[in-house]
Amino acid sequence: MSEKEVILTQDGLKKLEEELDHLKSVKRREVAERIKIAIGYGDISENSEYEDAKNEQAFIEGKIITIEKMLSNASIINDDEVDTDTVSVGSIVTLHDIESGDEVRYSIVGSAESDPLENKISNESPVGKAIIGKKKDALVDVNAPAGVIQYKIIDINR
Repeated sequence: MSEKEVILTQDGLKKLEEELDHLKSVKRREVAERIKIAIGYGDISENSEYEDAKNEQAFIEGKIITIEKMLSNASIINDDEVDTDTVSVGSIVTLHDIESGDEVRYSIVGSAESDPLENKISNESPVGKAIIGKKKDALVDVNAPAGVIQYKIIDINR
C-alpha cells in the first residue's frame, strides 16, 4: 500500500526537519539518561521512573518514525510557484464573512502543518475544500457544523 502524499510549504518542511533533529539529538539523550538513572534505583519490575522513561522513549521513537515517513512522502510547495489568481496550497487568502461582516486571513497548508490558532488551515478542512481553485471575488459556501457560512474571497497572496 502506498503512503499518503504529505503536502508541505517550505516553512512546514523546515519546522518538521527541526522537530526531527530535536527529537533525535536532544530528546533521545534525555530519555536515555532518565532510563540510566532509573535503572540505578534497583529493581526495575516495580520502578515507576523506569516505566515512565521507557514509555516516553517509545513515544519519541514513534514520533521520529512518523515524521520520517511524512518527510519521505512530502510534496513541497515552492512559494514562487504559488498562483495568486486562484486559491491553492501555499496561498494566503483573505475572506469576508457575508453574514457577520468579519474578515479573516488564512494560510492554506497541507493537513500535516495546519494550525488553526495560527490561521493555518488545511486544504482538506471545510473552508479549505470550499475555496481551493476559486478566484478573487468568488462567493463560496462552507458547510460547517453550525450551518452554511458564505464567504467572499477578498484577496489571494503568497
